[in-house]
Amino acid sequence: MTFRCSCTFPISGPNKLPRFKQWAAANAPDIAFSLPPQVPVKSEKMTIRVRSIADRDSLLALLDGAKL
Repeated sequence: MTFRCSCTFPISGPNKLPRFKQWAAANAPDIAFSLPPQVPVKSEKMTIRVRSIADRDSLLALLDGAKL
């Protein structure tokens, strides 16, 4: 599977990857994504990769207003 597009969104605090995985399983199960191996605790943003621009737009629409 090739992940050609990236998507950056604000997220803060520890355990960013598990929190995003849990949110994605509940809210965006049909969107395939690739996560970075780790995200520093001090980072205020996270970038993930998705397969297409349509997936990126769908994910950003779902993330708008989400509490992660």
